[in-house]
Amino acid sequence: MTLPAPYEARWQEIASGPDERINLAEAAFLLAGREYPGLDVAAYLARIEEIAAKLRVRLREDMPPAERILALNRYLFGELGFAGNAAEYYDPRNSYLNEVLDRRLGIPISLSVVYLEIGRRIGLPLQGVAFPGHFLVKCVVRDGAIVLDPYGKGASLSLDDLCTRLRVLRNGIEPDAGQVRMMLAVASNKEIIARMLRNLKGIYLQRREFTKAVAAIDCVIALAPQAADEYRDRGRLHLEMECFRAALADFRSYLLLKPDAEDAIVVRQKAAELQHIAARLN
Repeated sequence: MTLPAPYEARWQEIASGPDERINLAEAAFLLAGREYPGLDVAAYLARIEEIAAKLRVRLREDMPPAERILALNRYLFGELGFAGNAAEYYDPRNSYLNEVLDRRLGIPISLSVVYLEIGRRIGLPLQGVAFPGHFLVKCVVRDGAIVLDPYGKGASLSLDDLCTRLRVLRNGIEPDAGQVRMMLAVASNKEIIARMLRNLKGIYLQRREFTKAVAAIDCVIALAPQAADEYRDRGRLHLEMECFRAALADFRSYLLLKPDAEDAIVVRQKAAELQHIAARLN
């Protein structure tokens, strides 16, 4: 999962640069390029622009946000046929933006990225929301915000709807409305990309495709170098792959970032064992 040199340089620039300068679609396509060698990022970005342009010419300049949302929903989910892939939810293709555009199938976060990118290009002030278990989008309006579910064909969600979803995740425990509102905080571009990567990490772990899982973690760490748990998880994978020195380095990084972690004793013990193994390999 490597990129051509110009794309790799651009990815590193995005990962290390300020969040507000990130083109979300570009970052997502660059990640897809790791799985699809030769992917033409510029061509896919042009397709995003083309989709938005075809919708934009239909809209009145004075059209309010609520009407623009309805037009966006009709266009993306009605005319173009974008939909949630419930039948094959854990297919990794659902997390690669090129595949989502080609197949018009995705999961909540990848469909949300499409929704955000098209919606912003038609003048909607859309923001991503890292709601637990199901990524959402919100549109800030004069008297508050409209919460939307691109996986549900752009359905608008009330506070009661959100409480119900959270109640299911919490096995029936009633959520506090204030807590739900806090969970509607805006997700940064880097947080959105990292969430896509963690989805892929989970899929590849389940498939025991450890090399791809490690590559996904590498990208998360590039975006969030202080994400301690990612070093631990990568260390476990390196250990499974018998890359002992790499595992030792990851466990040390984890302990440095999170010395008081609940599993710190176990990780320290494993690091000590790996130190002996690495010494014998010299």
